[in-house]
Amino acid sequence: MKAHGSTGGTHRSLVLFTLASVFFGGTFVAAKAGLEFFPPLLFVALRFDIAAVVLLAYVAVTTPRDELRPQSVHDIVGILATGVFVIGLSNAFLFVGQQYVSSGVGSIIFSLNPILTPVFAMVVLADERLSSRGAVGMLIGLVGVALVVNVDPSNLLGGAAVWKGVVFLGAVTGTLGTVVIRWAETSISSTVRTAWALPVSAVLTHGFSVASGESLSMVTWTPSAIVALGYVGIFAGAVAYIAYFGLLDEVGPIHGNLVFYAVPIVATLGGSVLLGESISASTITGFATIFVGFAVLASDSIVEEVEALYDVVLSSLRSTN
Repeated sequence: MKAHGSTGGTHRSLVLFTLASVFFGGTFVAAKAGLEFFPPLLFVALRFDIAAVVLLAYVAVTTPRDELRPQSVHDIVGILATGVFVIGLSNAFLFVGQQYVSSGVGSIIFSLNPILTPVFAMVVLADERLSSRGAVGMLIGLVGVALVVNVDPSNLLGGAAVWKGVVFLGAVTGTLGTVVIRWAETSISSTVRTAWALPVSAVLTHGFSVASGESLSMVTWTPSAIVALGYVGIFAGAVAYIAYFGLLDEVGPIHGNLVFYAVPIVATLGGSVLLGESISASTITGFATIFVGFAVLASDSIVEEVEALYDVVLSSLRSTN
């Protein structure tokens, strides 16, 4: 993963990566648990209601007033891309699909995000390309993800194939949105952009919920339901989005979306600790394989930095002669 800037920037990127991975990974466990008590679209909408209140309060306290307002059409595009695609549609498809898809399978489908990102980036962005080494690293990581969740190919293609396709649409819409955000080059901070976007996501998903016939009377309010909603609203909502979009601003969508390789690891460990699911030998092998994939990607970044340093030194020598 390549960070822009100094060692401090690299440390910040790693912190943001870790926070986003942990909290997003927990989403799959909490969502699966919460769907026992909530209809899916209303669950998503209530999640965004909570996240919007928390994040709007946060930016109101921490951000100067003149930095809260969108300043250009690009800012509006970034907000809409975030609210409609990355947060709204992506989660709506995920939660609807996860009624019939396990947390493990759902997480591996979402882990296709890093593979999809370069495809959209090549079309939309002029400066975002993936090298051959980077592509190899991503493919190795994807193999590791498959091992972690111990996915049987026959299970992926059979039974709930339609609902797996719905989850895949969530990955596609989320990926498209992150690339559009990068293209828009907004002037407002990622946190402010997300604070504006969450109400858009809430309105969108409440509309879907009403149109599908869902209502609050269908909710079963239990302590477990409240915990699941609180987690996806606050930790996997407001906090995770601050970390995720901050990471995208730091390193770009191709490297930033590598978060979704780490997410299945968290989802698998969370399922083991909280739901009593066993961790197989293939899972441990998968962890090691993902590490290899990240090492290949890191070597890609190191080579780029060495080449850039070489160019600087060469230019300096030429200027002195």
